[in-house]
Amino acid sequence: MSRLRACLVASALAAAAPGCDLAPDVGPPTEYRCVDDDTNAAVSVSWSRDVAPIILRNQVGCARCHDPARSNPVGVQIGGLDLTSRGAALAGGARSGASIVVPGAPCSSALYQKLLAGPPFGARMPLDGPPYLSATELNLFHDWIAEGAQDN
Repeated sequence: MSRLRACLVASALAAAAPGCDLAPDVGPPTEYRCVDDDTNAAVSVSWSRDVAPIILRNQVGCARCHDPARSNPVGVQIGGLDLTSRGAALAGGARSGASIVVPGAPCSSALYQKLLAGPPFGARMPLDGPPYLSATELNLFHDWIAEGAQDN
């Protein structure tokens, strides 16, 4: 049995084994807990003012891959997901369909899930990141969906 395996077995049995230092002890893993509630109900998030500019920008934006008018739009070609308008975004792609944006439920919305550090399926977006969206930008997507994914 390898030393690492022996240490893991000893650790699992909560027995101290000589030479089995598995430091650093960083504590138990924490799990991200998604909550559908709007993070700031006093501030309304707008598709046109807040969300679309993030999607359509050239750097760390979604349009590079999800705009059918761009060269090599792999997100449109492979997944069928066009994010150039609210209507197209809500229609979803070949894989996501209507689950791309579930109004009122960002935690169930594939669009929001794919922007997080550990999406439940596939790769984190943007595919060629980092950089990824900032925490502030992620909150805008979250809150826009939590507020009903309105066309405002």
